[in-house]
Amino acid sequence: MTSPPNRPIKKTSEKLDDGEHLKTPSQDELKTQKRDDQKDIASKMVNTISQCKDGLHQYGTRALVEDTENLGKALAGNGLKTNQIRKFLDAINQLKVQTRGRDTLSDTARSELDLLRPKLAYAEARLRKKDDPGPVEPLRKVLEAAIKQVYEKPDFERLAQLIESIVAYHKAAGGTDQ
Repeated sequence: MTSPPNRPIKKTSEKLDDGEHLKTPSQDELKTQKRDDQKDIASKMVNTISQCKDGLHQYGTRALVEDTENLGKALAGNGLKTNQIRKFLDAINQLKVQTRGRDTLSDTARSELDLLRPKLAYAEARLRKKDDPGPVEPLRKVLEAAIKQVYEKPDFERLAQLIESIVAYHKAAGGTDQ
């Protein structure tokens, strides 16, 4: 709901023209809505990724850009720090250096890529609270699904683009470093 330029949004309920009241959401309700939005975005991306039967390279560029923009904004809005995402980008960049000049992914690179999955699970568990899965959960779900779809070098390159895009859009949406 947007308010007219000279009228602030009230923190209490407003009476509408038909006599009903419009309730302003509480902080807990807003937080729950953010989590639900993140789950929806992550679920959409996981679904898209799982449909790439021949590998992650089938994830279209336009869809990847739009999806990562939405995910990056949602992650920034939920308090995920840039350095928490960059850890995974740095690991991917190291693998890019190892695979430079090769047409295929080596067994070592593939193993290191698979070992990112437990690191994602650990990062999620560290920030999880009793009733709150934490800000890493949507990122873990998306990256885990993407890693599972890496079979060849073009898939790996698409994974790198995916993570780079998430980091860029997260930062553009105001994601903080610390």
